[in-house]
Amino acid sequence: MTKLWADDTELFKLMRQDLFTAVIGDVLDKMGFLQQFLPPYLKPLRDDMTVVGRAMPVLEADVLGEAIGGKNPLLNKSFGLMLEALDDLKQNEVYICSGSSPDYALWGGLMSTRAKHLGAAGAVLDGYSRDTPEILELNFPVFSMGRYAQDQGPRGKVLDFRVPILFGQVKVNVGDIIFADIDGVLVIPRVAEEEAIRKAIEKVNGENKVRDAIRAGMSTVEAFAKFGVM
Repeated sequence: MTKLWADDTELFKLMRQDLFTAVIGDVLDKMGFLQQFLPPYLKPLRDDMTVVGRAMPVLEADVLGEAIGGKNPLLNKSFGLMLEALDDLKQNEVYICSGSSPDYALWGGLMSTRAKHLGAAGAVLDGYSRDTPEILELNFPVFSMGRYAQDQGPRGKVLDFRVPILFGQVKVNVGDIIFADIDGVLVIPRVAEEEAIRKAIEKVNGENKVRDAIRAGMSTVEAFAKFGVM
């Protein structure tokens, strides 16, 4: 079967132009991947923002200030490994972070500036973001629980990155595709991505035929019987 894309750049362009989270989510359901949407409380900073890229998972944890006298020297390091994780972002990667309580911002303006310079695709956070005017001016796609200025500095630290994380009920592995739009944030497992995206394109084409038929007066019962798509 002829592949519809040569590399990630072509794939992500195709997804932005022709696909949306709902259609790929439907296909993943039929493939047996029934828990791939991240929690519904995640929202884009602006409704037209989308994220398409490879997951660079980041593990965050709550702390109580600096761990003076603690056994782990990492906890005495400002932000833990956050700066190292940020600098390790590659082209078309998504900084996707979970593990902490939702009591402070996990992302901000300077982080967005650095991530955009590195060619990152966006950030997805199981927590809040801040510096909203700066991020919006940069037009850097961020999906989070919302806007909240409370700093992570004395409250949270990055413990590790490029490791599998649990985000809600979804396991996110390094290199999975993260696809986010106004309807939600979807994790497409790497092992399923080619089949899922190919079938999603076929489903979109079928839905377009159904839409045209309904506009022409066909009933939804007739349209589903004929096209098998709704």
